Amino acid sequence: MTVPELSGTQEAILAAYAGLIEELGSDDVSYRVIARRAGIAERTVFRNYPTRVDLLLATAAWIEATLFAREESHSIFDVPLAIREAMERYDARPELAHVVAETAMRGVSGAAPSPGRAQLERLLDAEVPALDAAQRRAVIAALSHLDSVGTWVTYRREFGMDRRDIADAAAWAAEAVLDSIRDRVTPSRDTL
Repeated sequence: MTVPELSGTQEAILAAYAGLIEELGSDDVSYRVIARRAGIAERTVFRNYPTRVDLLLATAAWIEATLFAREESHSIFDVPLAIREAMERYDARPELAHVVAETAMRGVSGAAPSPGRAQLERLLDAEVPALDAAQRRAVIAALSHLDSVGTWVTYRREFGMDRRDIADAAAWAAEAVLDSIRDRVTPSRDTL
């Protein structure tokens, strides 16, 4: 997920809010407390983020792009490992993971769906170009869903899974999705 260019003040506001979310939860944080933590005037927070929704969306995008950032996979078949690592990062910072997930799952206007979709599409085009449109869409949809903080929240809340079980389940499911296309991989020029 990309975050628009932020000023130093905006970065300070979002970092302060993210830190306070981890300490207090998202409901108990006032603009005054955020401003104090960021070392700025309360009016400056309002000027940059006039509504709670604006602040929440910007913070969720910032968290996803900075605190939960990841390297791009070099192969579609590396994605299960990336998903495992993402689940472990979410589990290490559950309050922030919940904020990102709930922003996306509630469909808050402006929330960015499937931040890794473009990368998945590029990898599939390069490695498995023979997939028809329906198969391609199904693989991308399944991997995008598995590679989301929403999956982590579901496994944690609905199934009471711990960190390791969440990472194992998400990676296993991604492997199962990819198993159906392994025999269609186009060899790269390096292997010919």
